[in-house]
Amino acid sequence: MNSLQNHFLVAMPGLDDPFFERSVTYICEHNDEGAMGLIVNQPAEMSIPALLKQIEIKIPADASLERSLVYSGGPVGTDRGFVLHPPQEGWRSSLQLSDDIMVTTSKDILQSLGSSQAPHKFLLTLGYAGWDAGQLEEEIANNNWLTIPAEADVLFDTPSADRWQKAAEKLGIDIWQLAPDAGHA
Repeated sequence: MNSLQNHFLVAMPGLDDPFFERSVTYICEHNDEGAMGLIVNQPAEMSIPALLKQIEIKIPADASLERSLVYSGGPVGTDRGFVLHPPQEGWRSSLQLSDDIMVTTSKDILQSLGSSQAPHKFLLTLGYAGWDAGQLEEEIANNNWLTIPAEADVLFDTPSADRWQKAAEKLGIDIWQLAPDAGHA
């Protein structure tokens, strides 16, 4: 089995699951036991300042986080936060996933948001997507997903509404030209 860690899953047009329709999922872990990823293009109905206020974290008055969104990372563990960001040392619970991407789950990163200690680029999700052993491979075989190596520019520099199309473009295809149903030869 080839690991899909540090890859994007790009939902095929025919995938009509309410959590995954037109989604881009960043795979944080993939091994013989299953897979775990974060949906990175579905904003939740909450801003980062509202989330921080809810968990009683003060942000600096001059912080420019008003337009920063929280994303629905997936249907599992929606009370857990994950912050994707470029590699930066100093957080209590981080895992570097590539040369360009790290995930941090500790509260200390949330406390830094809006300050000079915060990562210069980041994406915050609540919840994650999980697959049991063999489940993701089966979904890929059923043409539910396109897979491509992840690129930090899609995560951090592309507006969320454009990430699905931009990720597919990295494969050299126009996602809108794909038929919603695929066959097997």
